[in-house]
Amino acid sequence: MAVKLSVEEMTEAGLQFGHRKSKIHPKARGFLLGVRNTIFIIDLEKTKEKFAAALDFARSLASEGKTIVLVGTKPQVKKMIKETAAACEMPYVNERWLGGTFTNFKIIKKRIDHYKDLEKKTLAGEFEKYTKKEQAMIQKEIKVLEKKLGGIRAMEKIPEAIFVVDMEDDRLAVKEAKQNGVKVIGISDVNIDPNIADYPIIANDDSMSSVRFVLERMKEAILEGKGMFVASVSAGASEKNKN
Repeated sequence: MAVKLSVEEMTEAGLQFGHRKSKIHPKARGFLLGVRNTIFIIDLEKTKEKFAAALDFARSLASEGKTIVLVGTKPQVKKMIKETAAACEMPYVNERWLGGTFTNFKIIKKRIDHYKDLEKKTLAGEFEKYTKKEQAMIQKEIKVLEKKLGGIRAMEKIPEAIFVVDMEDDRLAVKEAKQNGVKVIGISDVNIDPNIADYPIIANDDSMSSVRFVLERMKEAILEGKGMFVASVSAGASEKNKN
């Protein structure tokens, strides 16, 4: 069942507020309704159509057991990204995007494995024989790796898609995704080209209520898809046992 979207709820969340005329991207003009107090207003009927397509795609991926990395590195959205990713059991990036995360994933994966190994050895007490200074250095390294790689520690391969809160701020993530055939779902404010994303959601990417609304609906779609995947796997296992 598709996630319900209503123009009224989107309006209440403030998705419709764009930017001033000087900041409008030419390719975003087709999604504008008019101007209010020098601010361009987004046509939420058109947003609803694009939003629904993005949610359908996210749900479809999740229903196949595929991965969507949630990306949002602006200070005000870091917590929301982490919480949404945790609820969906999906990887996330809420600190600066590391160059090469997709384009040089083999190296990134080695760093993730090193990070996990340090944690494992710490829990096993293998560093207790080291000096206090050496132990402190190891713990410092673990904290640095946690900050940089903690959100993607479970990522074993390049994902099928990324969801990006601000495609201008995190343009490197978008660029690497497109270079590696990773689909891009992104909030597309009117100051950027919506065609950058495979599934743009035309909306305000600065307002926390707007971002929260989009993330909540994205979470619903992903969880619905994951539920379908679990049901499919269970049905397959039951059928196998019968045979």
